[in-house]
Amino acid sequence: MLAYILRRLVILLLSLVVAAIVLFVLLRLLPGDPAAALVGVGATPEQIAAAQAQIGSDQPLGVQFLAYLGDLARFDLGQSFVSRAPVIEEISRRLSVTLPLTFAAFTLALLIAVPLGILAAIRADSWAGLALSVVSQIGIAVPVFWLGILLVYEFSLNLRWLPSGGFPLRGYADPGKAVESMILPVLTIAIVMSASLMRYVRASMLEVLNSDFLRTARALGESHRGALARHGLRNAAVPVVSVLGIELSTTFLGAVVVEQVFSLPGMGSMLLLGIQQRDYPNIQGVLIVSTLLVLLTGFLADILQRLLDPRLREARR
Repeated sequence: MLAYILRRLVILLLSLVVAAIVLFVLLRLLPGDPAAALVGVGATPEQIAAAQAQIGSDQPLGVQFLAYLGDLARFDLGQSFVSRAPVIEEISRRLSVTLPLTFAAFTLALLIAVPLGILAAIRADSWAGLALSVVSQIGIAVPVFWLGILLVYEFSLNLRWLPSGGFPLRGYADPGKAVESMILPVLTIAIVMSASLMRYVRASMLEVLNSDFLRTARALGESHRGALARHGLRNAAVPVVSVLGIELSTTFLGAVVVEQVFSLPGMGSMLLLGIQQRDYPNIQGVLIVSTLLVLLTGFLADILQRLLDPRLREARR
């Protein structure tokens, strides 16, 4: 198990390095110079040259690339071209919005999807199972930003129960308003995510319900509920755990989109502003941190899957 963890850590680091190289190359292939966006329209060649020297875009690409890798090795994401503020500090501040939004939505999606997915599998031949399957299909087809707009229209404009967007200036120092501002974004992501996750839970449970080991447990005298609780749930959880890593990554990326709908000061607004201003350090920092979080999620999902399923450990041996 330890050898597998070390091997997966090496793969994670290599993947992060490859992602950083690809990101650097793709940003430099875009037409135009970020210095031109920094000084604005009508700038003189001297002003543009001064801006290039300030941000280092006048240096050869090889020099810029080596400096970029050196900064990453020191966990330094550089300074914003526009605000001159350290990128890592700005990302840390905005992660305090994006990460709670992601984990709250993912937790709520699990609380909805797991029991409904199990029920849909157990009642697969009844009208209730069919209705749950239809609802999950509809939920998957609904775009997350469109659902967010519908929730704003209903709960903010019509009922006036919740704010339509924004985040308190004092942040979590004003916990009541902070929680209120998170309710609709969390619901938006959780509803769409639970529809997708429910299908995986249902498919995994159907496979377990038709398995030989469950029928054997029943033949040995265990009740259907007891056999399902003792043998079925753990076996059904193994394939679902591998999907959970992907779903959590998707939840994080969905949170970046939903932040724009609800005007939340998270990673999404930072990325969009960086693209508009051609602020390379901000863009690179957001995407590198996002990639790292996605890779870590996949890494933890793999480890958890092997802890749940001893067959994977035996197969590796």
